Amino acid sequence: MVTATFRFYEELNDFLARPLRRRAFSCACARGATAKHMIEALGVPHTEVELILVNGESVGFNHPLSDGDRIAVYPKFEALDIQPLLRVRERPLRVMRFIADAHLGGLAPLLRLAGFDTLYDNHYPDADIEALAAEQQRIVLTRDRELLKRRTITHGCYVRTLRPREQLREVFERLDLAGSAQPFRLCLMCNAPLRRIAKEDVAGRAPEGVLKRHTQFVTCDVCRRVFWEGTHWQRMRALMDSVTGAQSRSAYPPSEPRAPPLT
Repeated sequence: MVTATFRFYEELNDFLARPLRRRAFSCACARGATAKHMIEALGVPHTEVELILVNGESVGFNHPLSDGDRIAVYPKFEALDIQPLLRVRERPLRVMRFIADAHLGGLAPLLRLAGFDTLYDNHYPDADIEALAAEQQRIVLTRDRELLKRRTITHGCYVRTLRPREQLREVFERLDLAGSAQPFRLCLMCNAPLRRIAKEDVAGRAPEGVLKRHTQFVTCDVCRRVFWEGTHWQRMRALMDSVTGAQSRSAYPPSEPRAPPLT
């Protein structure tokens, strides 16, 4: 056995036993134990970790620990550019897309509303979530910390809050999503792209009063729902504005790739 000293910072303390939070503590480690093994043995999912310093040097998850090592473990840095220091992951994901577990059925449609490809099925077993995340390069969103400890899950986020709108704000802040959001581009139910549809093709698929008051519509080719800028959309737009800090001016994808938003 070897003995190492650990110190976890900021929100990583939420995962620790109460007596170990916000202080340095010594821990016995099996000989040959890696940084990842010990971090997760102490309760912290590896997906929550952004930076590991051993005796002041940045190391990866597979770094073997030695007797007397001092290990500092940090979460995602919100304001500092520490890219040159990072050793824990091979590369960031090029596209922000997600898979949400059964606990986050309210968050998934809100992420789709913001334009983020988000898989959700409350019957997904953990093994399927792990496989889909690896195959499709998705970030796992969950309230189950044990799921994030699975070996092949490289990118994940433990969602702390309970209400869907609070969860949306939490994920936006932690993953810095505001600049990547493209609201009103995906179907909230199907996760499929929305497209414009001519008013004459909406007949029979929307109430007569809606057809009289509105001229522009979009549809989902999977569920065939039709959407327009009604009062519900106004509430959704206010939510998107609050999390993106920008004005989401239209519910519709542009008819041409470079077309400006509709007014």
